[in-house]
Amino acid sequence: MTALTELFRASQRILVFSGAGISTESGIPDFRSPGGVWSKMQPIYFQDFVASEHVRREAWRRRFSNEDGWVGAKPNRGHYAVAELVRSGRTPAVVTQNVDNLHQESGVPDDKVIELHGNSTYAKCLKCHERVELVDLEREFQESGTVGPCKRCGGIIKTATISFGQQMPELPMRRAQQETLACDLFLVLGSSLSVFPAADFPLRAKQRGATLVIVNRDPTPLDDAADLVIHEGIGDTMEAALAGLR
Repeated sequence: MTALTELFRASQRILVFSGAGISTESGIPDFRSPGGVWSKMQPIYFQDFVASEHVRREAWRRRFSNEDGWVGAKPNRGHYAVAELVRSGRTPAVVTQNVDNLHQESGVPDDKVIELHGNSTYAKCLKCHERVELVDLEREFQESGTVGPCKRCGGIIKTATISFGQQMPELPMRRAQQETLACDLFLVLGSSLSVFPAADFPLRAKQRGATLVIVNRDPTPLDDAADLVIHEGIGDTMEAALAGLR
């Protein structure tokens, strides 16, 4: 923790890169570990969602039954610690693989959160990109058993997340790349670093001369490349490290 505090103190531009591990401390299950979401149900691929009304109904059933565990979750100490880093001026952006909106709820401004995999707290039309609130869609689903086409253009409505087989969002990926190349400390919080292309970012930062820190309960494929690895809880780690800066 002392080493992490010193790295924070010596850094001018800290890029936070968060994965599912930061949100497990809020009670949200991760995806790939034993007992995770994908061990309980098969993921729905984007092309199947687009092609099949039956698959779309199943996707909405899962969402509104909260089988993924996101509904009702609140930010934890790790999220609030990241928000403190942002407020301090040391962290200009947070790149996240999560879709739970907890960084925003912890106080990180929307424009400082770069969501690589979208956001599960609202929906969008795949054609015209109109935003649709889930509360309205849930009411429609409860009444009819399905979610109909976009009222504006007739397109397919989908939660604003990036599904398997769906193209990564161009603007967030570009912003993440820019922040990666500009940082002097790349801080990984709770990512297995096993999903690409997102897992390329830590290596790019390291190759550009940034310090690489990984805080994750389990080992990652990039541990050997990191300058500091902490296999402890994110809330405990971040609170202790930030306490040394106050």
